[in-house]
Amino acid sequence: MAGQSDPHGSAFSAAELEFLAEDEMVEIVPNMRMDPLNLICGDFGPFRPQIATQVPMWLAVALKKRGKCTIRPPEWMSVEKLTQVLEAERDSERFFQPLPFHYVEISRLLFDHARDDIPDVYMVRSLIEDIKDVRFHKIGTGLEIISERTHALKLKNLSAMEVNIVRPFVVRALQTFYKLDSPEMIQESDRRANRRPQAADHGPKRQLRTGR
Repeated sequence: MAGQSDPHGSAFSAAELEFLAEDEMVEIVPNMRMDPLNLICGDFGPFRPQIATQVPMWLAVALKKRGKCTIRPPEWMSVEKLTQVLEAERDSERFFQPLPFHYVEISRLLFDHARDDIPDVYMVRSLIEDIKDVRFHKIGTGLEIISERTHALKLKNLSAMEVNIVRPFVVRALQTFYKLDSPEMIQESDRRANRRPQAADHGPKRQLRTGR
């Protein structure tokens, strides 16, 4: 798997999130005839020219690269739908609009491998970027309300990438607040900080005798 996750940052790298998103189902329109594919993850096909069928994203991309199909963008990737989502995101300062959990990764895969299958591709890309920016701003605003009395945080309808970015910060912040709110934790930290290695006791020192 390309990319390694940062143990001190996000839980997954961008490449790892994209790998997970490749299991999402999309619709393709084959231009060839092929028998069903019997795979560990399921059976797909049969494939007939101009007859739409559902396959995982990774299989759709593989067939697209070989010129064996076109990929139909999901309904939410239309200019009309994305415009509605963007307006709703801007109108609400606290709530996030429901989008596919991997909407960022799915759109990136389609932009990279099937841009010719996306109507108004430049407008679609621009709208998705605007939606991401608005949502990130709202996430940042939501994190600012965290205080020492916060024991849990609920952000509904976040995507995989958004959760991946926010989770490490939120976990560290809540752990810090928990320690500050717990005298036992503070006392334990003080005890550990004050522990020092003790010098060995070799008994009373002998005075050297000097010769006369």
